[in-house]
Amino acid sequence: MKNNKTIVITGTSTGIGKACALHLDKLGFKVYAGVRKPEHGDELRKETSDLLVPILLDVTDAESIVAAVSRIGEESSDQVFGLVNNAGIGRGGVLEVLPVAEIRRVMEVNVIGLMAVTQAMIPLLRKGKGRIVNIGSVSSLLAFPGASAYSASKFAVRAITDSLRLEVKPFGMSVSLVAPGAVESEIWQKGNAFRKELRKKAKPEMAELYAPLARLGDKLNDGLKKIPAEEVAKAVSHALTSTKPKYCYLVGNDAKGAAKAARLPKGFLDWMILKRIDKLGR
Repeated sequence: MKNNKTIVITGTSTGIGKACALHLDKLGFKVYAGVRKPEHGDELRKETSDLLVPILLDVTDAESIVAAVSRIGEESSDQVFGLVNNAGIGRGGVLEVLPVAEIRRVMEVNVIGLMAVTQAMIPLLRKGKGRIVNIGSVSSLLAFPGASAYSASKFAVRAITDSLRLEVKPFGMSVSLVAPGAVESEIWQKGNAFRKELRKKAKPEMAELYAPLARLGDKLNDGLKKIPAEEVAKAVSHALTSTKPKYCYLVGNDAKGAAKAARLPKGFLDWMILKRIDKLGR
């Protein structure tokens, strides 16, 4: 299939972003693949066609966004069909222990960065009656203990998606949320390394207080059945190509399970989670 339509993707160095770039390139789209380091773009080009263009784009850097959007606009005649907001980071930890600087970092990348890129891209997308796809998470649906910062950022992504969808609908545009569960990605290694370092730095009394929750988190992480990132890429391509894109795509059994759990009465859901924490803490 040859589309030759321009798609911009943030955070394509690894994981979901890379899978989306490869998949959409194979479908014939002209992909601008956002990376923060030139070498990441070089590596990506080895696996793609000449239609894929790596572009330096740091979603937390205003000058980087302006430069990238300006270049894309010039090279695409100010008309872009799709934006895939994928760039994001994961930071786990109970609120009492998680440094405020890390909370700000999560929000800056996952929320402010997404909004800044989207705001800059809307004029180009409006001309092409384009589509926006925001990559959420199972944490866009259900907030877990020990993940307040990350869950807050992904709930925000869901809220942004719902609000923005109505704002740009009159222009013939669509906005979709893709909410995957556990996906094969380097984000897990980075997240686990961050969590281990956080525990090392925590005061002994804090480590003891939250030990049951830490054990639950470890058990859940060890039991995760991660799906290939390509499954998420397929959902993204549907949101970009379907005549009736969905408002929300749940990718993976754990995402679908979280959506069901989120509909349970809060008191009952809290009881279930606390019971599991208590059981592991004995």
